[in-house]
Amino acid sequence: WEEALQLFNVMLHSKLELNKSVHCAAISACEKCGEWEKALQLFRSIAQNNLETDLISCSAVISACEKAGRWEKALQLFGVMAASTVDSNMIIFNTAIRACEKGSRCKVALQLFGVIMCANWSDMANDSHRPIHLNMEHIQSSHF
Repeated sequence: WEEALQLFNVMLHSKLELNKSVHCAAISACEKCGEWEKALQLFRSIAQNNLETDLISCSAVISACEKAGRWEKALQLFGVMAASTVDSNMIIFNTAIRACEKGSRCKVALQLFGVIMCANWSDMANDSHRPIHLNMEHIQSSHF
């Protein structure tokens, strides 16, 4: 992860174009090494560089927070993603549910599972990357 961040910084200072793919690669490197704060910093820099977040960047930063036991931050980011135009999929839902588990938030985990069940389950079971259009209205916003 340190080499990935060094390369990211070299690109940043040399005025090379930092697209979403570069950001996502750096976030993923941080996620894999438990560097959730650095992943979050990189995630925020996407907007600072006038780029739009997407499912890959959201998933990577939520996963980084979940793996580090930062369930509150993971759920907050999931809530922000759910309120945005970014579609979700089974993988990111599983990450959010795992974050709930780590934070002993069983009620929220069950509510998230309910959102999945309201979607077309049979199609999603065959394709974990298939987008899920979120209807988060019945999940209390205070949980995010």
